[in-house]
Amino acid sequence: MKHLNPSGRFPSGNVRFYYRPRGQKGIAMPDLPPYHPRFIEANYEAAGTDEPLRPRAGSGSLALVVEGYLKSDAFLVGLAKGTRTVRRRMLDEIRARYGHGRVIYLRTKHVEVDLSRFSGHARNNHLKTWRGFGKWLAETYNITDPTAGAKKAPVAQSDGIAPWSEDEIETYRSHWPIGTRERLAFELIFWTGARISDAVRPGQGNVDRDGWIVFRQQKTGGEVAIPFDRALPDFAYGMETDLTFLHAALKARNERHITWMTTFHGKSRSVKAAGQWFAAKARAAGVRGRSAHGLRKSRARALAEAEATSAQIGAWTGHESLSEIERYIRHFNKRKVLSSTKVGQKVPTYPTEVPTLPKKSGETNA
Repeated sequence: MKHLNPSGRFPSGNVRFYYRPRGQKGIAMPDLPPYHPRFIEANYEAAGTDEPLRPRAGSGSLALVVEGYLKSDAFLVGLAKGTRTVRRRMLDEIRARYGHGRVIYLRTKHVEVDLSRFSGHARNNHLKTWRGFGKWLAETYNITDPTAGAKKAPVAQSDGIAPWSEDEIETYRSHWPIGTRERLAFELIFWTGARISDAVRPGQGNVDRDGWIVFRQQKTGGEVAIPFDRALPDFAYGMETDLTFLHAALKARNERHITWMTTFHGKSRSVKAAGQWFAAKARAAGVRGRSAHGLRKSRARALAEAEATSAQIGAWTGHESLSEIERYIRHFNKRKVLSSTKVGQKVPTYPTEVPTLPKKSGETNA
C-alpha cells in the first residue's frame, strides 16, 4: 500500500506501520495485519478519502478474485439482471476497500467487520452479496466458505408494501376512465399481479394460441402463464369483471404497439420510470401511499379469498417460495372465504363491452 512505512513490531508480533507521505508527519496504523479490513479502513482514513481508488488486482488478492466472480456463470447466469446491478455495486465497494487482502486469509470475522458498518435490512442485503460471493469462493477454490458463520441482523417483522383496498381500487377506476393509459396500466398490473418490471413488457405477442398471457419474469427467470382469452379456473370465480375491464381497456386504445403499456409518445415504458409514474397517477386519483407492487399483493389476496391454494397463487403471481406467498396473503379476509357460496361461473373468453366512464379533460402527457 502506498506511503506505508514499517517501523518495528508491536508486542503482538504485527509489523508497526505508519502512513507517512513524503514531507508529512506519520500517522500510526492499528495493531493489525495489513490485510485486515480495519487496517485497510484506517489507511483510507489517513489518506483522507472515503472513496479509495480501486486497488490493482494482484495474484491471490481479493480484488482479483472479485473480478473473477463478476465474470462467472454464478454471477452472470445465476442472478437476475436487477440483482446483478445491486450486487455489483456492493462488490465494487468490497474490492475497493479490501482488494489488497489475500483471499487465503479471509475469514468470517473479516466479513463481520465489513457488515458492522450497517444495521437492519442494509446489513442483511450486504450479507446476501457476501454469501453469494463466499459460496462461489468455496466451490471454485475448494476452501471453507468465509461467510458460513455470518449472522443476519434482527429486523422488526413487517408486512412490507400494503395492498390496495377495494375502495382504493374503485377510487382509481373512477378517476381514470377506460381509454386512458393510466387505466390500462392499472388493469394490466392488477389482473396479472406482475411486478412492474414484468408488467411493462407484455403485448399481444405474449398471448399464445390457447389464450394465456405468457412471459418470463425478469427477477427469477421463471415463466408465468395467466388466463386472458380462455375460461378461468374454478378458484377465479368472481374475477370475471377484472378481466372484462382489462379487455375493455385494451380495446379502447387508439394505437397499437408491441407492448401494452406505453408513454404519451407511443414508446414502451422503461422499468425504472414506470413505478414512479404509476405511483404519481395513483396520487392524482386520490390514492396515496400505494404502488404498483401493492396491486400485486391485492391480486394474491384476492386469489386467497377465492380459496386458491398456495400452489395456484404461486402459479399466477410467479412466486416460487411458499413463505413469500404466505407473507403476501397474511391479512386476507378469512370471513369472506368462510362465507363464500359458489355458483356456476360465466367467464368471458373474448373482449366484452363495459360501460365507458366519461373521460376527464386535461390528461397529462406523462
